[in-house]
Amino acid sequence: MKKYFPALALDVVLVIVFCAIGRRSHDEANALTGLATTAWPFLTGLAVGWLATVALYRDKFDGFLLVPTGIVVWLSTLVVGMLLRVVSGQGTAFSFVIVAGTVLAVFLLGWRAVAKIVTKSRAATR
Repeated sequence: MKKYFPALALDVVLVIVFCAIGRRSHDEANALTGLATTAWPFLTGLAVGWLATVALYRDKFDGFLLVPTGIVVWLSTLVVGMLLRVVSGQGTAFSFVIVAGTVLAVFLLGWRAVAKIVTKSRAATR
């Protein structure tokens, strides 16, 4: 599992960046406390996605894979994050769900797609 720590760390950073961008775009105050309040539902969803992927694909688990890891992590980050926002009284307007889904897809799936392209390119040149 240690070899996948960089993938998990990048996912965590990207979820925090997503939340920070959202807070900044709405000029929300209480920078650190507010960021934690906004981020915890999505970070919990991220953790659920990672744990689910490890459990479901134990023998073939790879944190860098677009499919299945990226898809499961993205969907759980979005769905669990939104459910926890509802439970905690945070907003879940339809437009926010669409924007969050899109940005999280670009972030959580995008870096994995780029990594796959780079890996294939390096393999082809060897």
